[in-house]
Amino acid sequence: MLIQGARAALPTLRNTNTRLGVWLRGLLARAHPNTAVVALAAKLARIVWALLRHERSYQAAAVA
Repeated sequence: MLIQGARAALPTLRNTNTRLGVWLRGLLARAHPNTAVVALAAKLARIVWALLRHERSYQAAAVA
């Protein structure tokens, strides 16, 4: 489910001006798109775990 969610979110996230979007564009420039989807799913899982662990809400900050 995480991989399918990452595959659905990839087109939108790669166009955002956030740290996640910058990371994703860099990854897509050097890796196969399927590899990028799995890496994005893993990163999202770690973000969700950290948010739940520390009882915080997600704050997407724009990159300067």
